Amino acid sequence: MPDTRLFYVHDPMCSWCYAFSSSLSALQNELPSNIRLIYLLGGLAPDTTEPMPPELQKSIQQTWRQIERTVPTTQFNYDFWTVNTPLRSTYSACRAILAARKQGTNFEIKLLRAIQVAYYQKAKNPSLAITLQQCAAEIGLDEDAFINDLLSPAIERELASEIQFARSMGVTSYPSLRLLHDKELFAITIDYLNHRTMMDEIITIL
Repeated sequence: MPDTRLFYVHDPMCSWCYAFSSSLSALQNELPSNIRLIYLLGGLAPDTTEPMPPELQKSIQQTWRQIERTVPTTQFNYDFWTVNTPLRSTYSACRAILAARKQGTNFEIKLLRAIQVAYYQKAKNPSLAITLQQCAAEIGLDEDAFINDLLSPAIERELASEIQFARSMGVTSYPSLRLLHDKELFAITIDYLNHRTMMDEIITIL
């Protein structure tokens, strides 16, 4: 039987990835048992301590409004922009996902959801270690191990490796799906509203 894997390339602080959650979950529930779904971090924005420029803040808020129009079940808490100093930095949140994965693959998705809820619903800033630590505590991770891993060179190397792998598959935007089937790579068209179109595309390839 050919090796078949479906790579979901994402970033925990990507608003379009947040909007894709329900459709992805529905797709995952219907995937044939011989297809492994693998979450892969693409890394949206490198580390910085510089506040996000006002123009970029405005642009991202416009993206949120566009998402709410496109995917009506997705809502954002715009208080984020007034109660935080936004940073254009998502790599910490990416490293947090890897630190969670290290404690068990079931924690990877749990922490991803916790970060998205903190950011988009509770108006907390996942660019900050304190927010990531709170999310880790919420889902029952070993906090000391989490903090140590979050700052470790090993996790830094792992993130760099995942980002490189995602780019080697030609991924330049998130969310993205890549199906590896019989040593061939196929880009699956993202559908935020109907998982069946993606499922049909996958079945056609198989």
